[in-house]
Amino acid sequence: MTDDLLVVSTCRIVGEYQVALLTLNRPAERNPINAQVLATLEDQLSDLVGDDGPDAIIITGAGQAFSAGGDLKAYERIYTDRSAFESLLLAWERVCDVLETCSALTVAMVNGACVAGGLELALACDLVTIADSALMGDGHVRFLQLPGAGGSQRLIRAIGVARAKQWLLTGRLFTAHEAVAAGLAMASFPADELEARTLELVAKSLSGSRINTRTMKQLIRIAQENELRIGLALEREAVLDYAFKTDEARRGLRIFADRPRPHPAGGD
Repeated sequence: MTDDLLVVSTCRIVGEYQVALLTLNRPAERNPINAQVLATLEDQLSDLVGDDGPDAIIITGAGQAFSAGGDLKAYERIYTDRSAFESLLLAWERVCDVLETCSALTVAMVNGACVAGGLELALACDLVTIADSALMGDGHVRFLQLPGAGGSQRLIRAIGVARAKQWLLTGRLFTAHEAVAAGLAMASFPADELEARTLELVAKSLSGSRINTRTMKQLIRIAQENELRIGLALEREAVLDYAFKTDEARRGLRIFADRPRPHPAGGD
């Protein structure tokens, strides 16, 4: 791991898929997120999300933490400048928007403590895996802060109001088992197996079609942002566009027709 890089980008090949691994790289400070880290993430993501980009993007942390949250040392200065603080929140918004809307499958691989801003980054990803030993929580109230990077909004949508209240109002850190039980994390693995098992899960989760993944993510976002009747209409239009403006649905039918079939019972 290169010490002078705020975010380290590496590539993994898993079967037929290319996976980018972005590692937050300030382990001595437990990978806090500040304007420089967000700018680096934004730059690296912009290079990855094109049509020729990787099939999946995994974000994790160096050392013992995924991210302990926003860089509160920098907040001493930023709380004297409203426009600077707003710019920081807008940078957060842009990074999270890319993770939610890009055609790549995005995964937060939570290797250690994932708190406050770290949780907000994880919530913007499509899937979350977590080490058995890791802890997750909002944590803002412990230091009289508020989640300004979408934490309150995405957490409620991810785990429901009642559970989200426990996370937001108590500041408590939750175990990997609790995060999986709440539906926030998809799976937990032993820490020494986390990367290999996450890559295996990613390969099983990918459809093999960037257009399919992007459109499915679009449908999910439609559901999050609209009431049911509007969402149904937008879903219908998106599905019609997918069926008639791309070849992916018809290609899927060919895959279905060509699939191996079991022999009839009693056949040779």
